[in-house]
Amino acid sequence: MEKFEKLIQSPQPVLIDFFAEWCGPCKTMKPVLKELETKLGDTAHIETIDVDQEEVLAARFQIQAVPTFILFKEGVAVWRHTGIIPGNDLLKTIKQYSDSH
Repeated sequence: MEKFEKLIQSPQPVLIDFFAEWCGPCKTMKPVLKELETKLGDTAHIETIDVDQEEVLAARFQIQAVPTFILFKEGVAVWRHTGIIPGNDLLKTIKQYSDSH
């Protein structure tokens, strides 16, 4: 939990992917997120959190369905989306909150 708090306080945008191992759409998003990490480099962070292992965090952010993506900037949730989303849309959203554009 402390590690999570420190992570989302970053001045860089931090995209949290709340997922579950059994979730088909989550598996679909996995390669999209890997590609995004490559494109973003160190301008943003992408972290995945398994809702079945981190039930307290899932409850705190009221995760009702997976995948749910929450973008944090300096500890504040600035954007949220549930379900599959095209990689380009995700990239645009992250860059919108990035200092480096």
